[in-house]
Amino acid sequence: MAVTFVDRVVLHLSAGAGGHGVASVKREKFKPLGGPDGGNGGRGGSVILRVDPSSTTLLDYHRHPHRKAGNGAPGAGDERNGADGDDLVLAVPEGTVVKDASGQIIVDLVGMGTEHVIAAGGRGGLGNKALSSARRKAPGFALLGEPGEDIDVVLELKSLADVALIGFPSAGKSSLVSVLSAAKPKIADYPFTTLVPNLGVVTAGSSRFTVADVPGLIPGAHEGKGLGLEFLRHVERCSVLVHVIDCATLEPGRDPMSDLDVIENELSLYVPDADLGGRPLSERTRIVVLNKADVPEARELAEMVKPDLEARGIEVFIVSAVAHEGLRELSFAMARHVDAARKEIGDAVPKRVVLRPRSVDDQGFTVTKENGPDGVFFRVTGARPVRWVRQTDFSNDEAVGYLADRLGRLGVEDELYKVGAVAGDTVVIGATDDAVVFDWEPTLQAGAELLGSRGTDLRLSESARPTRDEKREAQKDRYAARAATQEELDAERRSGLWHVAADEDDDA
Repeated sequence: MAVTFVDRVVLHLSAGAGGHGVASVKREKFKPLGGPDGGNGGRGGSVILRVDPSSTTLLDYHRHPHRKAGNGAPGAGDERNGADGDDLVLAVPEGTVVKDASGQIIVDLVGMGTEHVIAAGGRGGLGNKALSSARRKAPGFALLGEPGEDIDVVLELKSLADVALIGFPSAGKSSLVSVLSAAKPKIADYPFTTLVPNLGVVTAGSSRFTVADVPGLIPGAHEGKGLGLEFLRHVERCSVLVHVIDCATLEPGRDPMSDLDVIENELSLYVPDADLGGRPLSERTRIVVLNKADVPEARELAEMVKPDLEARGIEVFIVSAVAHEGLRELSFAMARHVDAARKEIGDAVPKRVVLRPRSVDDQGFTVTKENGPDGVFFRVTGARPVRWVRQTDFSNDEAVGYLADRLGRLGVEDELYKVGAVAGDTVVIGATDDAVVFDWEPTLQAGAELLGSRGTDLRLSESARPTRDEKREAQKDRYAARAATQEELDAERRSGLWHVAADEDDDA
């Protein structure tokens, strides 16, 4: 049988990467040394989830779970910036709940047109025109584009219905929806006829509300038996639960009271998402419908058990979907409870958005000392250091020196000193497997005035980076050479060489 309805999928989403910046120097006839003119890379496209009224199922994502947005174009010379990547907009039905791989709710998409950026595109890299300054007039490097976000999410569709019809298979739920509304669900005389939730709009006086026909429940539904576990999520948002009980069933061991107890037990054992603000299913408003009253034996049984059900404090209606009996009273009762629930929700205080600005002493990064397989190392984490590392072309010495300058201005080196790092220690920038690892050398001097030709940095040349011991030895050699020279001059003066030379000058 072909699948036509899907209410839960796992999506593998990838945002577009930002385009690389370009290092270029303006070349024009009769205009030497035109200066840098490399353009910036374009922004990568983002993946956006948007509620679309024409979308009713997640079937398309079930068939094609891998989706990727467009990449940004690289920059070009003559200050030409790259084009931004195209955003990927995914249409989802209203009531879709987005969760991460651990099951935590990311966003609840309710309201037509509501959208959420689920994976942000990477930033484009700056060209050497944007990187030029009074100190670095002609940068010989550009920044790389930042990769886009990769994320795996779970989409769950939870119907936005006011009333849910629940009960055993073949209890007549689909028949009730068909006579109460204009919906035309599949109706047959065998169990599990309904394989997908059917929604219908019911009008009772001035009230309009939505009724959902949930596929039949059986004992053990909360554990995955039958179709119950797959579709109990569709009753989480419903404010009124209507038990549809088949009073004409011929199955042994079945009667209205036991059917009600079995379904109530399944509702109490099902745990809804607390993050959606929903109450447990066992606390929702209840209505019991004793169906198939057009059968004489069923009517007698319904009239016999009705007082016992009312004694539990439940509103009970004897109806017949075939004979259209008792439907008006039932629809007005559902409208009354729905209106009461809507008023209660309307009085709720909306969630307040709290803006928490960053503290004045928040440096935007942290340095921690950790133990690894190869010994102690220091890890630097933070949005800016990680982004800067991703945008650095490590094949270009000048770009690496620029990264060292930025990290120094941010205060990373000072923080490494505070946590006990010394020269030669291993430093890791980033919290993931693709983090950059290097041996820390705190003696590097920052400053664009030390740059050589474009694309090179004298600070990264081995000949230009003597160690402290080498500097001390060189200083000792200079002191020794100076002392030897002074001693030689003193010996010449004592021997009279300087005096004789002075006499000769006077005779001349």
